[in-house]
Amino acid sequence: MTAPTATGRLTSAVAPAAADILFDRHLRPPADPVAAELWPTSDVDRAHVVMLTEQGIVRRETAAALLAGIDALRADDFAPLRHRPAPRGRYLAYEGYLVETLGERTGGVLHSGRSRNDLNATVLRLQLRRPYDRLLTETDALGRALTTQGHRRHTVVMPAYTHHQPAIPTTYGHYLAGVAAALVRDLDQLEHAGRELDENPLGAGAAGGTTLPVAPGRTTELLGFTAPLGNSLHAVASRDLVLRLLSACSVLGVLLTRTAHDLQSWTSAENPLLRLPDDLVGSSSMMPQKRNPFLLENIQGKAAAAIGALTAATTAMSTARFTNAIAVGTEAIAPLWPALEATTDAVLLLRLIVEGAQPDDGLMRRRATEGHTAATALAERLVVAGVPFRTAHHEVGDISRIALTAGRPFDEVAAERLAGHPPEVLAALDPASIVSAATAGGGPGPASVLAALQDTTDRLDALRTRAADRRARWQAAGEALTDAVSAVTNRP
Repeated sequence: MTAPTATGRLTSAVAPAAADILFDRHLRPPADPVAAELWPTSDVDRAHVVMLTEQGIVRRETAAALLAGIDALRADDFAPLRHRPAPRGRYLAYEGYLVETLGERTGGVLHSGRSRNDLNATVLRLQLRRPYDRLLTETDALGRALTTQGHRRHTVVMPAYTHHQPAIPTTYGHYLAGVAAALVRDLDQLEHAGRELDENPLGAGAAGGTTLPVAPGRTTELLGFTAPLGNSLHAVASRDLVLRLLSACSVLGVLLTRTAHDLQSWTSAENPLLRLPDDLVGSSSMMPQKRNPFLLENIQGKAAAAIGALTAATTAMSTARFTNAIAVGTEAIAPLWPALEATTDAVLLLRLIVEGAQPDDGLMRRRATEGHTAATALAERLVVAGVPFRTAHHEVGDISRIALTAGRPFDEVAAERLAGHPPEVLAALDPASIVSAATAGGGPGPASVLAALQDTTDRLDALRTRAADRRARWQAAGEALTDAVSAVTNRP
């Protein structure tokens, strides 16, 4: 009996991770906007109130009642606020609720020494932590897949292509190592762009700080930042973090798209150098014979999202003066979230393709042979034998033309035309032998490829360590904040 997931031509369903992105996600309920805003906001509030208490700005009894009120809302997942009118924004409705339930002398101290400007800048950084960390994690996983497959395939000979034509002999592993080397640089730029996540804007107020003796260093500790921002205007006027992240995603997206283009060409019926398993291709609703590598098209579409988002965010920010502005703090940020998700999805889909693609070793080698990819190496051997390169270039080009016209093997014609040269000129003209000798300049020789893969792995390891340290700092700060709140409220 045919399985329900089969189509006749295909014998399995689309891989679950891909199906989740492409088919299932839109069926889920939309993200909870109340939770998305108020959970990080209340984290900032808890740290702010603890700091105000420790600085002697708020009495401990008042702070204890206020923190208890905030924690009660958190325990109830902000249920009292979910249907509360918010004519001037959700935060003011939240603060208003605390004033109503706790009294003005308690709830009214929450915003001491603070503005929505520095609060929003801080909340943005907290909201970005999870999607940013997921993007880095998935990009690291793609890098590991590329290096793993690069090791496995570093002797699988194929043509390198320029202008869509066979050019020189290389290996599939050399190609994957090249993509991995570019990817780890893009990951490094993502990590660098995200360093602004660790800078704390609290204390900046509306734009000019505050006359209250706040301690930004303390909220920095409690929220898992590494340092407070040193200029209050910069803290609220700039969202360059958004632009840098979108810029880094755009560069990464270009690499993903270019790689997908290559793989799309190599999985075509006309040049099937790679075969994808049934769970990474689609069928046609009308044409029974089709095996469509449609995930590669999804990668191309999703990887381009950040470019549009960067254009929108940059345009929005460029209209604003250098101070707090809606265009900067609201409008320019709106395209960020879908762009981060789309980029992450594109990375994940490409990883599935890299892990699942099976090269046709024999066809790859045959394409390298039939494409006369040994021609450049033959010209270089003539140079070693004393022939000027341009003369050698013309002679070997003539050999290639004759071989193609006569339908004869390239090395056979070369042996006839170059019979008077030393035997080493014509020895081992097969693509595999040429690949083995191509070690200079980072070529596809085995030792060269393995060295490049090791370098990429070392870079990935260093970036993974930094990411783990960052997550550990965020977690430790969350625990420290809970302890600090308990100390103020006298709860164990």
